[in-house]
Amino acid sequence: MQKLMSSCTAMLVGKNATIDGSTIIARDEDAEDGVNPKTFKVFPAKDYTGEHYVSKYNGLTVEMKGQGCRYTATPNGVLDEGRWDEQGINEYNVAMSATETEMTNARVLGHDPLVENGINEDSMVYLVLPFIKSAREGVQRLGSLIEKYGTGESNGIAFSDKDEVWYLETGGGHQWVAQRIPDDAYAIAPNIMCIEEVDFNDHDSFMYAPQIKDFVEKYHLNPDPQTFNFRNIFGTQDEADAYYNTPRSWYGQKLFTPSLKQEPTSQKIPFIQHAEKKIAIEDVEYFLSSHYNGTPYDPMGTYASGTPAEQRKFRSIALDRNQSSCILQIRNDVPAQYAAIQWINFGFYCYSPYVPFFTNISDTPAKYKYATDDAQPDKSAYWLNKLLEVIVEPRYHEFINEVNDFRDRCQSYGVGRVDIITKTAQIQNSANLINYLTEQNMKTANHILNETHELINQLLHEALLNSKFQFERGDNL
Repeated sequence: MQKLMSSCTAMLVGKNATIDGSTIIARDEDAEDGVNPKTFKVFPAKDYTGEHYVSKYNGLTVEMKGQGCRYTATPNGVLDEGRWDEQGINEYNVAMSATETEMTNARVLGHDPLVENGINEDSMVYLVLPFIKSAREGVQRLGSLIEKYGTGESNGIAFSDKDEVWYLETGGGHQWVAQRIPDDAYAIAPNIMCIEEVDFNDHDSFMYAPQIKDFVEKYHLNPDPQTFNFRNIFGTQDEADAYYNTPRSWYGQKLFTPSLKQEPTSQKIPFIQHAEKKIAIEDVEYFLSSHYNGTPYDPMGTYASGTPAEQRKFRSIALDRNQSSCILQIRNDVPAQYAAIQWINFGFYCYSPYVPFFTNISDTPAKYKYATDDAQPDKSAYWLNKLLEVIVEPRYHEFINEVNDFRDRCQSYGVGRVDIITKTAQIQNSANLINYLTEQNMKTANHILNETHELINQLLHEALLNSKFQFERGDNL
């Protein structure tokens, strides 16, 4: 079976590191090919007892049970290869992002091979998010499932609630560890093992598979037995990582901790880092939609870019495989009923805007629920933003200022909408609140979709006026 992995970029931020005291987990979902239509949906609470779940992707079979809660997700528009719910927030304000594709080294895989029909990315959110009431419970539930069923992939999975942010990584078929991101810290996760030193006595900050220490000792996997560095034991750290992965960590830390002096190809870039200023939603958006802006490695050839070879040296964060970027924000300065916001960006992230959706809702906008393999920008938010990418890309330097102005307008509008909806939500009775938030999300989305239509119309007319197929007829014609 061909693995339809999402080679993504993630960022996690503790509540004391953000500008407003929110917890944040965020991730770009980047498919292996350029097109993977995405949607935004809400799934109602239900009793899963008796459901015979079978993954369309790898045949995983799970006999489900228990009452599950309502949750949002960004599943594939076409379900032929499975659900791929990817990212969402449940009614208990627990957020989950699954997954960040990673790699386990060959030695570990020789002793604990991947399980072909194990718990994989396509199923994780569906099997976990409806059943958890805290980020810590999310780690525990997913870890138990991996121990029981195994996994066919090496992945990083983020969980958060209003207080805690966790990152879980799988290694081999059945091994896993999870680390709590300190409240005053942030972390960048490209497609490599990230967690470093594991303290097995610090149960507030680490969780892990119960057999992992014995497994490592039995098969002599630890190159430095005085420590237990998960990245060094289970990861790859090869030449490909130095050009595909570590530059993304380098750039994120360059943005948020600029006093650091590191090389883009360093294999020693730390996972946990402390910012030199408080981090806002806009900062996370900038990083997740960046392309080494202001460095010689910008493939768009902006003012600071280097030679053509330097511009193509590293794997960019914004790239043709961008599909869906989500920032999952749990606020701590408002009541829980409207504290959770899922900021969603479909398309090519440095052209399209992030849209804030409150998640205590019963439905999502029609154009966010619909996406098929057929390009239908009039019906699908995903395809509308993909159309924007197609128009802007060939004329990047002509259009980028207009695109940036558009994105700034949408961001200001979205921030203002969050303020208005939050204020008005205070006077809604509990019976009406879900309907109110649902309706307000529709209004927010429709406004930004209309703005996107107007930008596309404007850029299309400008492009037509600047065709290379121009020729003045002269007075005699």
